[in-house]
Amino acid sequence: MYDLIGDIHGHADELIQLLNALGYQEVHGVYEHPENEVIFLGDFIDRGPQIRQVLDIVRPMVNGGRALAVMGNHEFNALAFHTEHLHRKEAYLRRRDNKNIRQHSQTILQLTDKHLADSIDWFGTLPMWLDLDGLRVVHACWDDKAMATIRLARPGDDPITSDFLHAACDPEDPLFDAVEIILKGKEAELPQGQSFADKEGHIRTETRTRWYMSPLGQTWRTYALTDSIDCDAPLERSVIDSATPYPLDAKPVFVGHYWMSGSQPELLAKNVACVDYSVARGGFLCAYRWHGEQQLSNHNFFWVGKERKKGVRNQ
Repeated sequence: MYDLIGDIHGHADELIQLLNALGYQEVHGVYEHPENEVIFLGDFIDRGPQIRQVLDIVRPMVNGGRALAVMGNHEFNALAFHTEHLHRKEAYLRRRDNKNIRQHSQTILQLTDKHLADSIDWFGTLPMWLDLDGLRVVHACWDDKAMATIRLARPGDDPITSDFLHAACDPEDPLFDAVEIILKGKEAELPQGQSFADKEGHIRTETRTRWYMSPLGQTWRTYALTDSIDCDAPLERSVIDSATPYPLDAKPVFVGHYWMSGSQPELLAKNVACVDYSVARGGFLCAYRWHGEQQLSNHNFFWVGKERKKGVRNQ
């Protein structure tokens, strides 16, 4: 069995509570379970108060064979933030503007230079997705075309190179869109005059979409993966034509990334589950215990958070 754990963002107390609720015990400094293995869905860093502690839990589990992990967009952003641009003097691949500095600031403040550099190297070894026996795992979106583009540039999940990062940070390169889709999800431009404020207060004219669903018969309100869209207009033809819904008979796929809300987790589709429930925004840290089922169940979610008793489970 696998226990799939969503975005942690430096919340080590909740991670320890969740591991305990799932039956893991610390043995010689590494959390383990007699039968199960964790799969972490990325976004270990930024925002939270215990980033060092989270990495000190996650990395030994992965290195010791007690867990698997995929890269989140925050790990990729960190790689780009700390990689100098080869063609622009005194510049980095991820712009060091106020927004990006603010987003990454807690990681920089909490880690020593040595630990930060070591962590960056480790981030570059993480796969961007896992296609395992019976299930799939990716931070934001399962998309075969985008994955094929990434495989060409990174065969065999080799450590990410400077050349890969430069291409993936260049909007003119096909690798840019591929990485954006896998690590951040699919987006669509809203109709003219429509916009919304995201959870960090930024005004957006594009919205994340329910990429796993068919867009046929959908409106902007029902196809957007946010509750902030107040538009019942039908989708443009271009949005419908570019969609590649996740097949209902495909292996279950688990994602994080989307800052879901609500009092308890719920499936996105019968074979699609999100385990990111906004622990860094007053929500809860979420996991799904997978027993091998191909049709997922809401009863297999576990979650803990500031407003919940340790080990509370959906019943």
